[in-house]
Amino acid sequence: MRIGFGTEAGAVDADRFARRFGVRLVEGYGSSEGGAVIQRTPGTPPGAIGRAAPGGDVAVVDPSTGRECERARFDEAGRLLNGASATGELVNRRSNPFEGYWRNASADAERRWGGWYWTGDLFFRDAEGFLYFAARADDRLRVDSENLAAAMIENILARWERVTGVAVYAVPDPVTGDQVMAALSLRSAFDPSAFAEFLSSQPDLGTKMAPRFVRVLGRLPVRATNKVHRAGLGWAGAGGVLGGGGGGVVASAGGGVLPKAVGGGRNGPAARPCACCSARNGLSPGGTAPPARP
Repeated sequence: MRIGFGTEAGAVDADRFARRFGVRLVEGYGSSEGGAVIQRTPGTPPGAIGRAAPGGDVAVVDPSTGRECERARFDEAGRLLNGASATGELVNRRSNPFEGYWRNASADAERRWGGWYWTGDLFFRDAEGFLYFAARADDRLRVDSENLAAAMIENILARWERVTGVAVYAVPDPVTGDQVMAALSLRSAFDPSAFAEFLSSQPDLGTKMAPRFVRVLGRLPVRATNKVHRAGLGWAGAGGVLGGGGGGVVASAGGGVLPKAVGGGRNGPAARPCACCSARNGLSPGGTAPPARP
């Protein structure tokens, strides 16, 4: 085997796989409805999926304004510097074959608005026009009125040498919106001080991206498809119990741990925040466009 295609692996996992097995993993993109397609071409940089396929007018826009996001900028190590203002929803502004869903007006409204096709996926685009997948729109978090992509935070946390698996998801903020929570499977015991040091050394970890809560697990819960069961993690929240005996522990104030608590859940009371995880990005606009998506 020389190449793996369509694995949905994150940048860190893809790099580790390539170094271990000598096999390069690449991704492609095309919506099931045919509304938007990205084409991989020679010279596509690492981490990018490709450029818009011929015949489309694909753009990355802020869903709240309809304006194009600014182009992504990277440091010398290839780390995204302006994720807050560069990440938005991928849209096709040109007519396409998708005619709508059968007797499902609400689903039509999600995909077609203002004459555009809205993919429901978050991307960022560099100065050369190459597109990078950030997250599913459903994996977006709303923190202090800013939108964050869970997959972008996961890619950063996966750099920690102690991590074997990571999932980032939203738990309710006591006042409004969400707080960032991460589930980690580790090679060794969780050390709050070492985790705090790691977070502070990541130049692309925005001010609101650091996890407020951390659940430490022997292994991440997965579905039958072997994909991480984020919904189950979200339902358990910061103080609830995970099903299947995989509850783990939640980091609390003072760097200790909270035992598996009965109750809590997605809408339950929030646990105290982890002392090692201070609030440290969001999404915003830049361009011109039609009415914002409702």
